[in-house]
Amino acid sequence: MQIGKIIGTAVSTKKDEKLEGLRFQIVEYIEPSGESTGNHVIAVDSVGAGVGEVVLVACGSSARLTHTSKDKPVDAIIMAIVDSLEGEGKTYYQSY
Repeated sequence: MQIGKIIGTAVSTKKDEKLEGLRFQIVEYIEPSGESTGNHVIAVDSVGAGVGEVVLVACGSSARLTHTSKDKPVDAIIMAIVDSLEGEGKTYYQSY
């Protein structure tokens, strides 16, 4: 899993029929500190996350193990909205 921040939405009017009804988000990967890694991915949103939210993204075959993505041509999926990131005695991120 990787940490990312949703920076936008990707819209596709023509796509594989197995992708119909799925929502695509543009995710910028970040460090726990919030700094960008410089990498991005288009991911299927299975949790209803919005722009600006910090999320967890699974890629590869793991991305096809959720109820939303099972048996679909998905390589990246947003599977959690992060409430907080803590470690080494610090709070790196807190949504509230």
